Amino acid sequence: MQTLAILNKTIADCTDCPRLVTYRRMIAKTKRRQFMSWTYWGRPVPGFGDQHARLYVLGLAPAAHGGNRTGRVFTGDRSGDWLYEALYLHGFANQASSTHREDGLVLSDCYIGAAVRCAPPGNKPAPDEFERCRRFLRDEIRLLTNTHVVVALGKIAFDHYLKACRAEGLDVPVPAPTFGHGASYRLPWGIRLLGSYHPSQQNTFTGKLTRQMFHAVFRRARKAVDST
Repeated sequence: MQTLAILNKTIADCTDCPRLVTYRRMIAKTKRRQFMSWTYWGRPVPGFGDQHARLYVLGLAPAAHGGNRTGRVFTGDRSGDWLYEALYLHGFANQASSTHREDGLVLSDCYIGAAVRCAPPGNKPAPDEFERCRRFLRDEIRLLTNTHVVVALGKIAFDHYLKACRAEGLDVPVPAPTFGHGASYRLPWGIRLLGSYHPSQQNTFTGKLTRQMFHAVFRRARKAVDST
């Protein structure tokens, strides 16, 4: 019987996408100047969190010098700083920062995954890489049986969550829900799907996404979780 522990080992051992394997291993070897003392993870990055979570957060893919370095999703980069601060402030994490896998971070009632599990060149996975990686997203959807609320970080994560649900035989509406920051949909199988701009530097540095906007999504997620 598959469990999240078995799934996460399968994810970490995956070599299905040659371009991503080459890239993540190259990054792990060359590193970044300020991280030269690190032994990079350099593998696909598993999901992380509470297996009984009612909140599921879905991102795009690990950052080359974030999750690809630390081995934990949204850990060691600025996007993670934003995400874990929001989770902490709304009661889903025991601390507001995530720097490495042994930093004591514990998520409560929250699990985090990604549409693609390897760091992609230019932060842009190819269509076939999304397709090959979708099996892991589908497995998480099946195994996280207590999920009531999903926060999708960015349009790509939003759309690929719905694609995975459709592949699982779930009754995704036609036309499908449309992504927008702050968008909220009650899906036919009972999930509350929330959209948020991704906390990437491109969005946060330009002001497209502010902390107030980001925290409002997680405040709404907290309220939705507590109502279940």
